[in-house]
Amino acid sequence: MSSEIENVKVLIIGSGPAGYTAAIYASRAGLNPVLYTGGQPGGQLTITTDVENYPGYPEGIMGPEMMEDFRKQAERFGSQVRYGMVTKVDFTGTPHKVIVDDQKEIHADTVIISTGASAKWLGIESEERLNGKGVSACAVCDGFFFRGQDVAIVGAGDTACEEASYLANICNKVYMLVRRDEMRASQIMQNRVFKNPKIEVLWNTETEEILGSEEVVGARIFNNKSGEKRELKISGFFVAIGHEPNTAIFKDFIEMDESGYILTKPGSTQTNIKGVFACGDAQDHIYRQAVTAAGTGCMAALDAERYLAAQE
Repeated sequence: MSSEIENVKVLIIGSGPAGYTAAIYASRAGLNPVLYTGGQPGGQLTITTDVENYPGYPEGIMGPEMMEDFRKQAERFGSQVRYGMVTKVDFTGTPHKVIVDDQKEIHADTVIISTGASAKWLGIESEERLNGKGVSACAVCDGFFFRGQDVAIVGAGDTACEEASYLANICNKVYMLVRRDEMRASQIMQNRVFKNPKIEVLWNTETEEILGSEEVVGARIFNNKSGEKRELKISGFFVAIGHEPNTAIFKDFIEMDESGYILTKPGSTQTNIKGVFACGDAQDHIYRQAVTAAGTGCMAALDAERYLAAQE
């Protein structure tokens, strides 16, 4: 651990749309924010190819390029964007203590948590290889690219049912791959799926391999009861088995729901710790879009600015 302690007014942890937007607002307010990018600079959008639903990009934009734009805008107003991972925090008193890369200690008057969430994956090689080439964890983001085509979606919860129904509106056919002989989704969501003639539910079904070299052309699936294998001809493969918020290091101090999403006071980004704010997918398990994350990033910076003004 370095003996030098750095004092910072606003420390932002995480660098997706929420973190960068918070940095833009905080730096324009003259708060000299320091932002640590975390292990995936730019967040989930860096593994997204075409982003077509973010306002202001009429031709669409590549996810990594968009995050580069966000970063440049934050830096233009004086944000310090640093590469590094926050490994430990201590929110028992003020200022808030944060350790970066197990070495550097920072004392922050306010902390904005924008560490996001990571999609859960099946963990097969072909899924990783074809990620962004027909494999996606967000039907709302990427379903449009498969309009009129046949696709598959893996999952059995409310989100999977919702995304299957969403895909059925734009795709020709949706195979829903369910690992057990029942779903854990609410009855109303299941009924919506069962009533839709475009959705075919395949029970007791698991994926052996997603087929294709440059893009998805099919999936080899098997019935885990009978062992029977078959190949589906599809061009899109969606994984909807949940997300994991990247919030574990805060669990001793910050109130969360049972899944690890940070709880904020209604109508604000304030957590249960004064001067610590949360935004983006670390506290939003409902919308999970770049534009909503950016919106809460703006809110967090404004909340932090008001908090600091009240302390003076």
